Amino acid sequence: MEQSYIARTSGIKAKDKVGYAMGDVASCLVFGLTQSILNKYYTDILQISVLSVMIMTIIARIWDAINDPIWGRLIDRAKPKKGGRYRRWMKIFAIPVALSAVLMFADVRGLSGSGKVAWIYFSYILFGMLYTCINIPYGSLAQVITSSDRERSSLSVFRSIGSTFGAMPAMVLASMCYVKLADGSSQMDYHKVFVGVVAIAALSVLAYFICYAWTKERVETAPEPAEKGQTMKVIKVLLKSRPFMAVSLASMLFLAAQMFGQGYNTYLFDHYFHATGLTMLPTVFQYLPVAVIMFFASRLGNRFGRREVCSYGILLAAIFYLILFVLALVGITSVWLYLTACLMSGIGTAFIFLLVWALATDAIDYNKVAYGLNDEATSYAFYSFMRKLGTTVATILINVPLLRIGYNGSTLNTEGLTESALKSMYNSSVMIPALLFLSVFLLLRFMYPLGRKEIDTLQAEKEKLLQKSGK
Repeated sequence: MEQSYIARTSGIKAKDKVGYAMGDVASCLVFGLTQSILNKYYTDILQISVLSVMIMTIIARIWDAINDPIWGRLIDRAKPKKGGRYRRWMKIFAIPVALSAVLMFADVRGLSGSGKVAWIYFSYILFGMLYTCINIPYGSLAQVITSSDRERSSLSVFRSIGSTFGAMPAMVLASMCYVKLADGSSQMDYHKVFVGVVAIAALSVLAYFICYAWTKERVETAPEPAEKGQTMKVIKVLLKSRPFMAVSLASMLFLAAQMFGQGYNTYLFDHYFHATGLTMLPTVFQYLPVAVIMFFASRLGNRFGRREVCSYGILLAAIFYLILFVLALVGITSVWLYLTACLMSGIGTAFIFLLVWALATDAIDYNKVAYGLNDEATSYAFYSFMRKLGTTVATILINVPLLRIGYNGSTLNTEGLTESALKSMYNSSVMIPALLFLSVFLLLRFMYPLGRKEIDTLQAEKEKLLQKSGK
């Protein structure tokens, strides 16, 4: 009996899963630097105003709105070569991405205020452009490793595991890059930061090369024709696709919550808890449940629906942050209570963390069936741009509360923060994630239409489409 097309283009091995995970290890090694340490590096070491940092990220996203779709379209039109249609870009851009990450932390303390601002704008936007060049083909790679939705769900879990390991070095650096001052306070040390960044960047190159070597493209895809106005046609389809927009918005807000926590905690643990050595623990505690849930997240998603387990899980996470806020209203706060809530909320966020990429590939499959859209790289470029918007949302959410309390890295060691400012800092640290998580729950539960039954139907329709096209 002849195998179905999906069966012929499936059957991934452990090597494929680990290799695919190494791609996100590499990406999160360098991207984790922007999540965990970059904002505080700008404000405390370079002593750049929080307003300038916010404006920088907004300008970068405006450029990404132009750059990302163009690069996605170029990837869709590029002919497959010896290194594969998507894999080869790992080898081409691994070193440039790593070097651009190091440039963001170059020693420009001797420049004037305007010179430092110009440098961070240049280096941050350059990093974003080069990261796009490797992240879009990497994101599209799952589409050609296997055509099975269950195997893609497994790849999503491995990718998320990879991102966990990739983010850890930056979190460790965020906790260890301080020196004690004579008055007992702590200050970020540039030498420690730079040495750590160089080491992390070097590891990212190695991980990208492993991803290239260990993955295999099983699904043959032809380049899309160079039709005039095709990019805008694709974007119009994506904007009207309910599954795609729902998962894009949900992913954007979830990433914003993650980045907000990692970035804002460097300030919270420095000034509110006075425990810089524990800065990495909130993120570690949120990731700990992943180490257990990763073994059955894919199976639970297949049985009960990926949408269902992700939406109700993140609702649980929101509830724990709301509990922290309520306790703070009656004067109950402590570093260990905060860390306990991080651990408990991590149980809820683990599901979307592990399965979000499968939700995205399901939405891209839906667009193929419903709209005949085969522009995977352009679709992923749009999705990637939405996630980048999440970084901008996070940057704004980090810096607006800092602006409100008058945070100034150049005078902080002599003036300190008032009690009301510290209270406001804590309230922001728990309410902002709670509201973001609630928003993600609403998007997934009531806007994203692909539950378990709908996915089964989608797989059957995709097989009919592929058989009809002569695959």
